[in-house]
Amino acid sequence: MKPLRKLYHYVAPYWKQMALAALSLTIWSLISLALPYSAQYLVDSVFVTFSRPELNRIALIMVGLFIFQAGLGYVQNYLLLFLGQRVIADLRLAIQQHLLYLPLRFYKDSRVGEIVSRVTNDVTTLQVVLTETPIALLRQIITIVGGITLMLIMNWQLTVLIFVIIPPIILLAVFYGRRVEKLSTKVQDRLASAIAALEESLSGIRIVKSFTQEPYEQKRFRDRIEKTFDSTMDRTKLRAAFIPLISLLGFFAVTAIIWVGGQLVINKTLTPGELVAFLFYMFMVAAPLGEFAGVYSQIREANGAAARIFEIMQAPIEPSQAENAKALPPIRGKVSFHNVSFGYEADDLVLDKINIEVRPSEVIALVGPSGVGKTTLVNLIPRFFDPTEGWIEIDGHKLMEVTLQSLRSQIGLVPQETFLFGGTVAENIAYGNLTADRGSILAASQAAYAHDFIEKLPNGYDTEVGERGLKLSAGQRQRIAIARALLKDPRILILDEATSALDSESEKMVQKALEVLMQNRTTFVIAHRLSTIKNADRILVMKEGQIVEQGSHEALLEQGGLYHHLWSLQFQMEGE
Repeated sequence: MKPLRKLYHYVAPYWKQMALAALSLTIWSLISLALPYSAQYLVDSVFVTFSRPELNRIALIMVGLFIFQAGLGYVQNYLLLFLGQRVIADLRLAIQQHLLYLPLRFYKDSRVGEIVSRVTNDVTTLQVVLTETPIALLRQIITIVGGITLMLIMNWQLTVLIFVIIPPIILLAVFYGRRVEKLSTKVQDRLASAIAALEESLSGIRIVKSFTQEPYEQKRFRDRIEKTFDSTMDRTKLRAAFIPLISLLGFFAVTAIIWVGGQLVINKTLTPGELVAFLFYMFMVAAPLGEFAGVYSQIREANGAAARIFEIMQAPIEPSQAENAKALPPIRGKVSFHNVSFGYEADDLVLDKINIEVRPSEVIALVGPSGVGKTTLVNLIPRFFDPTEGWIEIDGHKLMEVTLQSLRSQIGLVPQETFLFGGTVAENIAYGNLTADRGSILAASQAAYAHDFIEKLPNGYDTEVGERGLKLSAGQRQRIAIARALLKDPRILILDEATSALDSESEKMVQKALEVLMQNRTTFVIAHRLSTIKNADRILVMKEGQIVEQGSHEALLEQGGLYHHLWSLQFQMEGE
């Protein structure tokens, strides 16, 4: 139960509401215990003493207790509903905050659909257990202890019969709880897998439609949903078998108590009212015992969900910075790599002994075959990953010695696949600087050659771009991304194949926007089309994680090495 216990600190801030709910529940439970005792005198006033005044007085007392108990029930239910929703909201916020600061390596090894499933389904599973279950356990304990005590006072022989059903219920609860926890974890895992498949098919809906793979995606999702259904039914069968067993034990106990109690009434050692009260107490005690078994199974189920959530919450956040890390001051843009090596796996280096000295405002192009480490190299600059060996400096400051926020706030990124958030065009541009006014947004879009097409949109800058910007063309999305980067005004700029997915006309517009963006900034350009980086100050040619050539476009062509080979291949392909 350790994962579940760790989550209770999310309840701790609301201890006053929890204490008030517990107090109202305690009084409510004590009233419940008093009602059968009152019913005893109510019955005896009819069948033993034949007293009408006593009957009226007891009935009025019971009505008053019912009304007071109803008021307490309202307070208790409201507080528990408030606590449940508030704690779950806090937990989801905490998970989302933790997810935002997890390193890219975590997302490289995880599926978004499964993460979303944990934030939604698993957290919902915890709602009752974190807030209502402690109160329910308190009610059950009060009812069981109080009920058994009163039954012993009334008649110890009948009480002994009640204890006959307790051991079987406890044994059933333990067995049932362990089985349910395993099956519930299996259900959640399979549901997460199904949600991941759904998320993938919807995110890649264009690819699905272009390859006419709707039937395949439908079957893929159906198969996973059916597996989830099968696991759910296994859990349902277990629950369905448990309830009749508990009921059977309860019926045996009721029959035995009525038979034995009836004998005592006939022998005049027990009054009819006492027998009725005893039956009430028996049901009051039996119900919490049955609920206790159910609560135990819920706790076991929630423990599995908590363990899945803590797989996220215990994942280490982004690369640590030194305890005495300082804010990186405004930089000029000098970047130095010192014997930098990096590997996603310890025994498989992607970069090997990289040494680069980049001057402020210099434009550096990175070229080479796919998979040689170009993107990995630029990802080390904003510390999306940290070097396995060596270190990187900006203006003489080691990256490990400065805060992440001060570092990344001075670096701009325009990736190959532009991501736009669901919102307006203006909101997406302003993401580069959330404090920017409308004038700054317009100026950035004009510099990015985006203003003209934005003005022609149905609502101009207030046009909704759709999920991931699908209402816009690739070239339009890319120019909005460039405007966003311009608004951020970074000193170091990373362009990761920013034009490779565009048609010729869009590429020309985007290239013009990029030329504006690159002015007076240290720029790293990863280019698929070598023609776009001819004017770079320096071209670094990479092969197998190392820099094998560097120089200007003309100088590298004269060397006749790898760059000349890549240029010749591309020239031939474009010529054809």
